[in-house]
Amino acid sequence: MAKQKKQKSMEETLWDSANKLRGTVEPSEYKHVALSLIFLKFASDKFEGRRRELIEEQKGQFTEMVPFYSMKNVFYLPEESRWSYIMENAKQDDIALKIDTALHLVEKNNPSLKGALPDNYFSRLNMDVSKLAALLDTINNIDTLKDKEQDIVGRVYEYFLKKFAIAEGKGKGEFYTPKSIVNLIAEMIEPFKGIIYDPACGSGGMFVQSVKFIESHQGNKKELSIYGQEYTATTYKLAKMNLAIRGISANLGAVPADTFARDQHPDLKADYIMANPPFNQKDWRADNELTDDPRWRGYEVPPASNANYAWVLNMVSK
Repeated sequence: MAKQKKQKSMEETLWDSANKLRGTVEPSEYKHVALSLIFLKFASDKFEGRRRELIEEQKGQFTEMVPFYSMKNVFYLPEESRWSYIMENAKQDDIALKIDTALHLVEKNNPSLKGALPDNYFSRLNMDVSKLAALLDTINNIDTLKDKEQDIVGRVYEYFLKKFAIAEGKGKGEFYTPKSIVNLIAEMIEPFKGIIYDPACGSGGMFVQSVKFIESHQGNKKELSIYGQEYTATTYKLAKMNLAIRGISANLGAVPADTFARDQHPDLKADYIMANPPFNQKDWRADNELTDDPRWRGYEVPPASNANYAWVLNMVSK
C-alpha cells in the first residue's frame, strides 16, 4: 500500500506560498512582504472581533472611534486597511499600492506602531500580481484568533524568522537567535520582573521568550519593562511587529540606530541583559571616534578592530 503523504502544516503551506515570490523579489526582501501581510491579517481579525463585540453590546455608534479599540489593546483599522478590503482587491493591478496605503493608515491611526510597518514598500518591489494574490489567498486561510493558547500568529512568525535566517545563510540571519538558545538564557536569568535590555535585539526574540517564561510560571508580564535597540531599519520594523502581535510593550528607541554611535538608552539601568550581538565586528568605529565614551570609563578603550569588548562594556554600563 502506498505511503500516505503527510499533510503540510499551516506554516509549511505559508512558506511555500512566500517562496513563490522568488524571481520577482530578492530573497532578503520577501520576509518583510510575508510578515507584514501576516501582521495586517492578524490586526484586522482582532479589529473585526472587537467591532462585532461593540455591535453586540449595542454600541454600534462607537465602531469607528479609536479609543474603543485601544482600550482593549486592539489596533483601529480604517476601512482601506481592513483585510476584507485587501482581499476584494487582491487581483487588481494596483494591489501593491493598496497594501502600502493600508499599512500607512494602520500606523497613522495607532501611535504605538510608529516606525513599525513598511513604508511605501510593496509598490517599489514591482511584484508579480498573480504571485502576490496567491500569497494573500494563503494568508486569508489563517484564522489568527482560533486558538489563543496555541499562539497561531506568533508560531507563524517564529517559523518564518527561523526559515528566513536559514535561507539567508551565515552572516545574513543576524536578526534571529535560535529559540533553544533564547529559552536557555531566559531559564538561567529568570526575568520575572524589573527592566530587561537587549542592545542588539534583532527581531525581538529575547523579549518574546522572556514574556513566555513569565507566563509559564504564572507571573505578570506587566511587571517587566523592555528596552532594546536595533541598527538595521528593516529588522527594527520586524521587532516592533513581532512584539505588537503578542501584545508586548517595549521601548526600542525612537529610531533604528547604532548602539555604539547613537545609544538610544544612555541613562538606562537594567536588571537583566540578554543579547546575542554580532560577534567579531570589525571597523565598528574610526580610530579617533568614541575614545572618551562614558561607557568605557574605568576600562581600556575597546579596539576599533573588534567590537566584542565594546559590547561587553556597553552591557556593564547598564
